[in-house]
Amino acid sequence: MASIPKRLEGKVAIITGGASGIGAATAKLFVEHGAKVIIADVQDELGHSLCESVGTNATILYVHCDVTRDSDVKNVVDIAVSKYGKLDIMYSNAGISGDLNPSILDSDCENFKSVFEVNTYGAFLGAKHAARFMIPAKRGVILFTSSVASIVGGDTTHAYTASKHAVVGLMKNLCVELGQYGIRVNCISPGGIPTPMLNNALKRNKKETQQVLCSTAVLKEAVLEVEDIARAALYLSSEEAKFVSGVNLVLDGGYSTTNRSFTSALMNNNHIQ
Repeated sequence: MASIPKRLEGKVAIITGGASGIGAATAKLFVEHGAKVIIADVQDELGHSLCESVGTNATILYVHCDVTRDSDVKNVVDIAVSKYGKLDIMYSNAGISGDLNPSILDSDCENFKSVFEVNTYGAFLGAKHAARFMIPAKRGVILFTSSVASIVGGDTTHAYTASKHAVVGLMKNLCVELGQYGIRVNCISPGGIPTPMLNNALKRNKKETQQVLCSTAVLKEAVLEVEDIARAALYLSSEEAKFVSGVNLVLDGGYSTTNRSFTSALMNNNHIQ
């Protein structure tokens, strides 16, 4: 890494949901590129283990944080500023899928609320507390993990889809308000990716999840990995994206550009005949 320009040298970043999946991959990449990283998560064992494997306490730190609790999110932001003197990047990545019941009639009301609390309210709290320090500094990056579910319908549950649409709406509003202070706000919307969350939801291992995703992909000969999302986060957080704000960066290999249900129906009918 010594010969590779460090794109986040001297930056301070918080990554919620940073102990596993997309968050963990992003934490590793940010540290490699010179950032001081605070992982905010509820998975204590995974969080501490990741810190031990990635770097020293001077470069990466784990803080227990339930993103649905205002006091927890305030605390992790205060710790970042107290320890490192500033906050440059708030990456609100924490999210849950909730149960996979697709029926509106059978949907559980408490599950709907809990998905919104983590995915949307948690993102709101991250932005709110980051802005306390970014506005006076007149600089900063706020980044959210949304989903391809934010631009298409029918592939997942009402709670998850609605919560991810709401995150994109929040991003756009924040982009307008915070732009006057030099703060950039963007989303990353991954397509299907074999994270622990999706594997558990589908009750499949990583290889089996990848097989399902590849069978429905538009872009073949490539598989979306957590490292691809981390690289997108690196770009959006770096000076290379200094004029990029208000963008929902969709990484789905073109999946959302088409609806192949008609083709599938024709193929199934031909097969039946």
